[in-house]
Amino acid sequence: MTLSYSHAHQQGSGTTEVVAVLVAITEHTARVLTVDQGKLLPNGPLMPLHRSLQAGVRQWVEEQTQQPLGYLEQLYTFVDTNRRNVDGHALVYVSYLGLVQETQTQQLQSQALWRDWYDYFPWENHLEGRPSIIMDFIVPALLEWANATTDAIVQQRRRQRIGLCWGLSESFLAGNDFENCEDKDAGLDTASDNNQDNREWVAEHVLLRYEMLYEAGLIPEAPTYPPSYSANAQTRPLPENWSQLIGAPMYYDHRRVIATAISRLRAKIEYRPLIFGLMPDVFTLSQLQQSVEALSGVRLHKQNFRRLLDSQNLVMETGQSSSAQRGRPAKLYRFRHDIELQSLLMDSKLPKRK
Repeated sequence: MTLSYSHAHQQGSGTTEVVAVLVAITEHTARVLTVDQGKLLPNGPLMPLHRSLQAGVRQWVEEQTQQPLGYLEQLYTFVDTNRRNVDGHALVYVSYLGLVQETQTQQLQSQALWRDWYDYFPWENHLEGRPSIIMDFIVPALLEWANATTDAIVQQRRRQRIGLCWGLSESFLAGNDFENCEDKDAGLDTASDNNQDNREWVAEHVLLRYEMLYEAGLIPEAPTYPPSYSANAQTRPLPENWSQLIGAPMYYDHRRVIATAISRLRAKIEYRPLIFGLMPDVFTLSQLQQSVEALSGVRLHKQNFRRLLDSQNLVMETGQSSSAQRGRPAKLYRFRHDIELQSLLMDSKLPKRK
């Protein structure tokens, strides 16, 4: 699989390409819609017949996936100097984020495939606790990358970035023999810690963590992959199956585009009710909480989450109950559409479970 190569679309010689990150929550799992066996996002060049960028996005999504589109917003734009159109010009890359209800597989185009977004970012899934890959492999490799420079200032800044991105205290990173440290959790922060040197795992720093792994050459998309220092490392080298452990790679910068979308969503669910664009018309409060957890990648405190919903007056009872197979049926709710969209969780944080 070649991850970095020039690409010319067969249609036209334009310099602008649109890419769509379509997100759905299915069975409490955050998923993205891909094409080309999960190696690409729906994409295509902006053509003269497109009246706008959004029109181009909608056409390519419809042609490549047949997935109906709902909420759509622009993510970001950049120039990809590694890719050229048929005339040799670098492509301008415009990405979009869409929230949809997942269409059944048999209704999609054959090339379209829904994927769990943690297939691409396994280190971001903290639903069952912190993934072992972080402290067993990622942080040691990043520390070796930080120590690889002879510039003391650069080395210190890299360590500071590692701490900020991965929720580790600076003193732990600077003062511990990481490979021989028995308690690797000692550098992680909890809300009960009063140590001001400690740092918190920030869920919305998805793009920052991906960019750091890219810069350190730890992911297949990076031009320096495989890491040049791993073969001669004085500490434990990366495992042979590292490409599988570090998440599924994608062509071009499409995994970076997904990282940007996850960062945007995780930040926005703190203050806007975007989650309701991913929910069915009626739902239980447990289903709502599990959906928010799927996006944020962390467990939430049940009672605090429900108190937060009550205080924001965002949902209303339908008067019906779910047909639970076991236990008592749960009340069904729907979103209060008369509430201003900007009101969700305004000036507050998700009630994360300690």
